[in-house]
Amino acid sequence: MWKRIDHQPKIKAGDGPQAGQLKVLGLAQDPAVPLPLELAGFQSFPVFQDISHHIKEVGAQLVKKVNAIFQLDITKDGKIILQWTIDLKNGSGDMYPGPARLPADTVFTIPEPVFMELVLGKMNPQKAFLAGKFKVSGKVLLGQKLERVFKDWAKF
Repeated sequence: MWKRIDHQPKIKAGDGPQAGQLKVLGLAQDPAVPLPLELAGFQSFPVFQDISHHIKEVGAQLVKKVNAIFQLDITKDGKIILQWTIDLKNGSGDMYPGPARLPADTVFTIPEPVFMELVLGKMNPQKAFLAGKFKVSGKVLLGQKLERVFKDWAKF
């Protein structure tokens, strides 16, 4: 559903390091700087970095439209391997690795291959949720606002 052709590396769902290999998350880096080895193997990490740059550019507008905090728990074999927070409720918006600093309105628990299929437009988010491909806790309907944020990022 979300498609960003100009920045997508050639990846396929299912690739990446084993759960538990990532111990410490750093801040999103400039894309020209190579990723640390422990992060480079996660397919979703460059996607999150790119979305983070987009939020830095248009975050103030998104805060007015969305007014929510999202936490994305990316899993592999049932264990959280990456955690990102998208804060579109405070200031001019922010996206950072790790759990939400303020209570998240919605928490998504998504296996990395499913997240990548969603981002690459190979899977419909509503159908995937209804099929039990990922879990949502908190204010479930805010997921539609996050979907619009990802669509906006894909066009950017």
